[in-house]
Amino acid sequence: MSLGSLPRRVTVVEVGPRDGLQNEAAPVTVDDRVSFCNRLLDAGLKVVEVGAFVSPRWVPQMAGSDEVVRRVGRRPGAKTPVLVPNRQGFEQARQAGVKEIAVFTAASETFNRKNINATIDESFQRFAEFVPEAAKDGFWVRGYVSTCFGCPYEGQVKPEKVAEVARRLLEAGCHEISIGDTIGVGVPSQVTDVMGRLKEVVPARALAVHFHDTRGTALANVLAALQSGIATVDSSAGGLGGCPYAPGASGNLATEDLLYMLHGMGIETGVDLAQVAAASRAIAPRLGHPLPSRYLQACR
Repeated sequence: MSLGSLPRRVTVVEVGPRDGLQNEAAPVTVDDRVSFCNRLLDAGLKVVEVGAFVSPRWVPQMAGSDEVVRRVGRRPGAKTPVLVPNRQGFEQARQAGVKEIAVFTAASETFNRKNINATIDESFQRFAEFVPEAAKDGFWVRGYVSTCFGCPYEGQVKPEKVAEVARRLLEAGCHEISIGDTIGVGVPSQVTDVMGRLKEVVPARALAVHFHDTRGTALANVLAALQSGIATVDSSAGGLGGCPYAPGASGNLATEDLLYMLHGMGIETGVDLAQVAAASRAIAPRLGHPLPSRYLQACR
């Protein structure tokens, strides 16, 4: 394989403290979440998603995200985004001192209805209530698109539908758009196809990928995305949120596994793999199950 076509540097977006922990059965204390975020930032990660301003009734694992934000604080050169579903969540995040936010929708109508009780169009109506204002006021805005390679209700999702939703997020004011394989069904040839369609409507520099390893294809899919010119990859420390022992496991790609591959290929990330592994090992006793990261299992 020629490495000349691959990016020399990749930005790793750490989603463990939010996407990972919110899918864990056992809620983690604010103290432990703050420590986890700080360890990940100390490891050199420049984007760490630290929480979500959602109803604790529906996502109790994210309760206290305002305190997490305040205690983690801000670091020069680093982004610490939080997920916000609506105007209310945005206002709460702004009051907590947040400067980076993330919004989410899907490429599948059925999944969007099941996930947030709204059609795709209705989700964009919600975004219109605060995203343009956020962008105007200097917030960095990230958009997530779920079910880009397959839907548990509708099956295969057309690449043109993914491209349409991504284009709308860009036009709505998002600076970066993360393309997600929510149920981990994608394969490299699909990734090449979808990225090709996406780059017709969204600049490659504004695209990120978010693969789940449910069927063991996440790293292969990352490589296909890199070959397509994408240089931002989401992952979750320890594989949090993707534990194979938990019912409904989502299969998040472990940050350690991603870093091991990238560094082995000579691709720079600016992240210390050993420190990320230490952060994962520190949070593991709070979860009640082994972490699925293959790197951690191999380096006990």
